[in-house]
Amino acid sequence: MNAVIAAVGIMLILSLSRVHVVIALIVGALVGGLTGGLGIDATLKAFNSGLGGGATVALSYALLGAFAVAIGKSGLAHALADKALAMVDRQHASGGGSVKWLLIGLLWVVAIASQNILPIHIAFIPLLVPPLLYVLTKLQLDRRLIACVMTFGLITPYMFLPVGFGNIFLNEILLANIARSGVDISGINVTHAMGIPALGMVFGLAMAFISYRKKRVYDLAKIEQVEQVAVQYNPLSLMIAGVAIAAAFIVQLLLDSMIIGALVGFLIFSVSGIVKWRETDDLFTEGMKMMAMIGFIMIAASGFAEVMKATGQVQTLVESSASWINHSKGIGALLMLLVGLLVTMGIGSSFSTVPILAAIFVPLCVQLGFSPIAIVCIVGTAGALGDAGSPASDSTLGPTSGLNIDGQHHHIWDTVVPTFLHYNLPLLAFGWVAAMVL
Repeated sequence: MNAVIAAVGIMLILSLSRVHVVIALIVGALVGGLTGGLGIDATLKAFNSGLGGGATVALSYALLGAFAVAIGKSGLAHALADKALAMVDRQHASGGGSVKWLLIGLLWVVAIASQNILPIHIAFIPLLVPPLLYVLTKLQLDRRLIACVMTFGLITPYMFLPVGFGNIFLNEILLANIARSGVDISGINVTHAMGIPALGMVFGLAMAFISYRKKRVYDLAKIEQVEQVAVQYNPLSLMIAGVAIAAAFIVQLLLDSMIIGALVGFLIFSVSGIVKWRETDDLFTEGMKMMAMIGFIMIAASGFAEVMKATGQVQTLVESSASWINHSKGIGALLMLLVGLLVTMGIGSSFSTVPILAAIFVPLCVQLGFSPIAIVCIVGTAGALGDAGSPASDSTLGPTSGLNIDGQHHHIWDTVVPTFLHYNLPLLAFGWVAAMVL
């Protein structure tokens, strides 16, 4: 059996069986390495060498957690939550319908902006979502819907709009790797190429609103235990919080470092007195603990991805699927998209998947007679497939980090499975149609 299929299959089966994702990734990596003929020593060496690749992201999450706790101390996010809660109470007779859509719309807009307008990626989630969780719970909103809304905003903009992270994915990675493989991409409108697959994401979001339209009851007492519902704040604390957030975002954009940005924001809270100096250590530790699980998953995922690359069987998987195509465009497009889905779910990053796939898919697409714009569509969609629905992707880990602070939102069954069903399946279908008509 192909090592990639074995590793990803074991990882997904264990995750769906409620085995912790970190354990599932380690076991999957061991199975993949041994199946790929690396042996136990080479597998462990590859896994250990890959761990460092996730360290930066893990430390970023830890510092963002500390920054989020400091923001909570200032009362800024809670001031927003209090306003929303007051609106809910005023509209109690109607179930707070307009407030529900206002909050969903807010999270949707912020998630989209985090990819293109203010490219901070998932940094907004631990800052914005936990304080709003009490309001969302009081409205009995299904958190699976919120996870789908945020995941849509974290993925669709970068795969469709060439701005911010979209510029990196579409221009610097996708088009650059296709051109490197010998295809003339001059005159290709990448937004046009990815337009139909992006519509698949829109379709999936619409289905999520239907699937999770019913109310879901959560325990408010559990939120009160971990998230301060009543927080004292004043105009000065709110102003300092605004300055700290602005400074953190500006530093991140200038230095391209979430770590330094979050650290600067936290220091502003400490120096201003919002966070008292004697409380700094405990507060910092509390924030890091909040994000610890996500960080360890990212570290383990990096080790898993390194083992997959070391086996050399990603290319073998692609080449073996080519033998099934038999010069059929329809079968070829479908198999390439399925391989992309499998590889991305294992690696956990569409940005890392595209260079791997482009080197092999592009010559195959040329041989099958696909147009240059269709090749861009196939490789781009194959790379994006699996970003939603991967247990190791930050597009699913991010929403879970904000929605599970009270232990009432399961990463696999409440984020991974819903986003896989509502985004990967439509993206697969719409991507295939686009490949055939472009």
